[in-house]
Parts: sequence; structure tokens; C-alpha cells
Amino acid sequence: MAQVLVTGSADGLGLMAARLLVAGEHAVTLHARNDARAADARAALPAAAHVVVGDLSSIAGMRQVGEQANALGRFDAVIHNAGVGYREPRRLETVDGLSHVFAVNVLAPYLLTALIMPPDRLVYLSSGMHRGGDPDLSDLQWTRRRWSGAQAYSDSKLFGVVLAFAVARRWPHVLSNALEPGWVPTKMGGPGAPDDIELAPVTQAWLATSDDPAATVTGRHFYRQRPRETHPRAATPCRRGSSRRARRSPASSCRRWSRRATPSRREAWGPARSDRGRDARCSWRAMREDRDAGAAQRRAPARRSIGWGRPATLRVAQAHREPWGDCGLFGFQRGLMVASSSQLGLPA
Repeated sequence: MAQVLVTGSADGLGLMAARLLVAGEHAVTLHARNDARAADARAALPAAAHVVVGDLSSIAGMRQVGEQANALGRFDAVIHNAGVGYREPRRLETVDGLSHVFAVNVLAPYLLTALIMPPDRLVYLSSGMHRGGDPDLSDLQWTRRRWSGAQAYSDSKLFGVVLAFAVARRWPHVLSNALEPGWVPTKMGGPGAPDDIELAPVTQAWLATSDDPAATVTGRHFYRQRPRETHPRAATPCRRGSSRRARRSPASSCRRWSRRATPSRREAWGPARSDRGRDARCSWRAMREDRDAGAAQRRAPARRSIGWGRPATLRVAQAHREPWGDCGLFGFQRGLMVASSSQLGLPA
């Protein structure tokens, strides 16, 4: 039996996915925006183990959900289902001065990923519209452009896919995937949507709990339990020597607005045995330092370890924090680098 948190599960696809999980004898924690919707969610699914409450349009609400989730213990899977659609007729601004679409669809899953104890699996709901997303990061808050609800939604779902892929690289021990449920007749999709709504929640429940080899992968995008092509920029590696401008990332913006960085895999889990020495090989800086240090120092890299296998050399620890390759859309993985302990403790 898995412990699963489903955000945005007071109704719609989130509630449908929760029902599938409960039917599979999993312990499900629902999430609702406020107490009234929490009561509705509890009435709709009495078998749910818990309900956490918090408005994901505000940073305070995101932190509230993260605190409640951590108080319940570590989850086996978290499904980031909460989202708003493309029908907003004008730019709505949150209490934090952010675009409402960006806050709920991009910042909320980023910050909850950083706040909640890392589970075994992370599932991010995207949309087929992410293929029309614009990877330009110069106006993420739509303060200079003429508002387009559909484009803002597409952009946000593109960044959601990028986040899933970046977490997959950053946390190798976590299965992190994105999916599109299809265009289905929900409040967001509208009554004329052509896809089968009964199939829409199946993939997220499958990715969260199934032992099927096809589901126990990471860094993939799915539709109807099958891998599907994504936006060509969703996993484009950045290269060594890229300009500072090219390395800007939506994650760095999320980190700035939320004042929180996602913990590194080392902070969340401690390094795996198979990772000993890998960081030094992956970092050109570490290799250069090794070369300069001389053969005697080179002979004792990360194999000597302390604690949970933590490398004994500061050189390797630095190498883990400064990778340069395969960092996704405009350096998204770089944007997910761990901050110092003082940054991790910053107040909202």
C-alpha cells in the first residue's frame, strides 16, 4: 500500500485519480484550496486518509501545504495535479504580485517539490498544449506582453515538463515524470472536449504506484500510459561556455520569488554507493583541480567516504554542486542547484 498525495483533488481529475488509488487500496491524502472545499472533498471520498488545505496561488498557501504534508510523514508518491486553465480573460495578479497562471501552474509545483520530503515518485500534470509553449523567459509574469490566456497556459505547462525532467536528473533515486491527460470535458477542458474522461486519470495513478517496468522509468512524458514526444526545448542540453543570459531559467525565477531552492539529491537522500566518484568524473572543474593537485592527491578521490557514504573530499562535494552539462531548458537543472543552508532556512 502506497502513501500518495494528490494536489488539487477536491474535484475533477485529481479526485478521479484519488478514487482510482483508493480502489487500489492505497492511502490517499487529498488537497483542497480552503476548508469548504476540503469538506466537499472529504464527502466525495470518505475513504481518503487525510486532507491538506492551502491556496496554491499564494506562496504562504504553498508553504502551508508543504508543512501539513510533512507533518503526515514521507509519501511514496506525490501527484502535482493542481492547476488553472487557459480561460482567464485578463492577467490576474496574486497577493505576491505574480501572474495567477504562473503561480499555480509553475511556482506551486516547484516550491512543493522543494518543501515536501522527497518521495519515491513525482508525477507532474502537463498538457498537450505545452508543445505551443514559448521558452522565452524575458516576461514570465506577462507584465510587458498583451495578455493571452492560452499562451500563458501553454508556457506554464512547458515549464512543468521541464521541471519534471530536471528533477529526474537532479534526483536519480526519484522517478519523476510528466503526463498529459488529454482534452477531456472537465471545468478546465469544457463540455465539448473530445477525449474520454474515464481514461484521463489512469496514467497519473499508474505512474504513482505501478510496478510495471514501463511505469518505473524517469524523465519521460506520457499520454495514455505511453511515452509521448514533448516540446523540442523541454530537454535540450545547455553547453559549457553558454552565456549567462542563456543559462537563465524559470527555476531561478521560482527560487527568487519563493526564496527557496530544491534540496540536492545528496541533501535529500545522501549519495548512493554507485555515485561515489561519479561527480568528480562529471565535472570539468574537479578534473582540472585533480590535474593541478598532482598524481598523489588524484589517487584518493571519492572512494574514501564518511557517514552515509558522503565523499571525504571537498573537491567532489563541490563538483556535485557545479555540473555544467545536460541541464535542460536554458539551464533549468542549474537553476535547481541546492542553496546554502542559510538560504534553505529563509522565511517567506
